[in-house]
This record gives sequence, structure tokens and C-alpha cells, in this order.
Amino acid sequence: MTDGPSFDHAPGSRTAYVTLVTNRDYVLGATALLRSLRRTETEADLVVLCTPGVYDDDLAALSPFSPRLGHCERLPTSQAFNERHERGRLHKAAPFTKGGKPSFHTPLDNLAKLRLWQLEEYERVVFIDADALVLQNCDKLFEFPEFCAAPNVYESLRDFHRLNSGVFTARPNKATYGKMLEVLDRPDSFWCRTDQTFLEHYFPGWHGLPVFYNMLQYVWFNLPDLWSWQQIHILHYQYEKPWQAGHDKTDRLKPLIDLWQAFATGEGIPADTTLLPGPSEWADQKAS
Repeated sequence: MTDGPSFDHAPGSRTAYVTLVTNRDYVLGATALLRSLRRTETEADLVVLCTPGVYDDDLAALSPFSPRLGHCERLPTSQAFNERHERGRLHKAAPFTKGGKPSFHTPLDNLAKLRLWQLEEYERVVFIDADALVLQNCDKLFEFPEFCAAPNVYESLRDFHRLNSGVFTARPNKATYGKMLEVLDRPDSFWCRTDQTFLEHYFPGWHGLPVFYNMLQYVWFNLPDLWSWQQIHILHYQYEKPWQAGHDKTDRLKPLIDLWQAFATGEGIPADTTLLPGPSEWADQKAS
């Protein structure tokens, strides 16, 4: 087992929100995420795990939010495992047909999320993907059991039986981490959605969070009746990213992209996101 993340300073709390950056694009995403978390006035630490390929110059953009930076290696998985989960082979075996994955998406990097269980300086942590925004304080999640995640709802109500690993609760424990590695890299193992499929397998009795703690952006146009700004705590930009220019869903997702851009730049952030127009109101405004 390899050593855990190497941090730039000591923890300041017994709880933490943790995200993962694997390249410059996700550092950009983390800039908006960390700004959104600071606006909730949480007293938990903000932790950013950084894999190889992320450089100090890139991370300088995060310094205004005083995160705790933890440099870590990819998981010590076998060569055979890595070959099975290489981007091209994985996407061919389990293609994404509902939306577009950006070219900077590297499936093997996703598994670094499991390093959360090495962070024993924290009693409880909440993981949030770097392509997300926190719109309301979520500190109550630290009181939730392990393992909690919201369902992967973005197309139909049938999605409720699958979890989405963009937000989840965990209780760090290095023994758990070791057991995870043993299960993860068993001979011929294949996790078609990497961390997401693995975590669903490892925690078969996972506790379901309300969808509002991981509201996937496609709900905006696929399930508009489910959208409620009053209840959304975390907005997750799955598939196409809000910093990508001119993707084929740009027009349909414009209000959500504009919101992310406001958090990314710090300019024009709504004072109260619960008052934003929903899908039907926005369509009416667009038509008028």
C-alpha cells in the first residue's frame, strides 16, 4: 500500500469537504466550487486532492480560498487493471451515450477518490466533484452515516436505483482503504464507471441522499418538474462542463452555465439562488 496524500499544512477541523483535481481543467472547476463553499460559511476544512499532472502554478488559482492541498499518486493498481480501464478501452466497452465526456476526462484518475479513506485526521468527510457548486450550507451531511450518496437521476425516475459518486459521505479509515484496494483490483475486475460502479458494489446498502444534494444538470431539461432552486444544495455539471465553449447543449443549459461562470469569476453571483427562475419560468422569459 502506498503512502497517503502529502499535505501543505495541518488540518484545522475534524470535518472536511474534499474534492479532486486531476488536471488544469478541474482546477478551474475547483475555483468555482471552493468559492461556493466559502460562501456557505462552513467551518469545515476545504481539502483538494491533486494527482500527478497538476502543477503548483495551476493550483495558485485556489489560494484565495485557503484550501488544504494534498498531493497524491494514482492508486497502486496492477498493470492489467490499468489496461482494462484505459480511457479508450473503457469507453469502448461501456460507451457514454447520454452526453459528452470532455477529452480531459481520464477514468483511472477518478479512482483517487478512494484516498479519502486515508484521511484519518478527519472524523468525517464529504466528497464533492470539482464540477459542482454548493448553493446552500451542507454541514448537516457530516452527521449522516457512511456511505451516503444521491441517486444518479438525470433522465427518468428509473435512475433512482443507481448512485452518483459526485457527492458522498465517508468516514476515513485506513483499514477500509486497504480492503477497498483488495476488492478493486481482483483478477479480471472491470468497473465500467470506475469509482461510481465500484462504490456501489462496495457499499451495496448505500444510504440515499435527496437528489437535491447532487442535482445533475440534465434534470433541468429532462425532468424539469423535479427542479427546485429552493431545495437544491449542490448542483453537479455532469457530462459537458460549464467552462467548455460551444458544446451541443450550451443553449439548453445557459442559465446553469451562467451561474457557474458567476462563481468562477466571482462576479454577478446571485444573492439568493433560491429566487432564480426555474425551467418553465426561464423558457417563458426567453420566449417573451
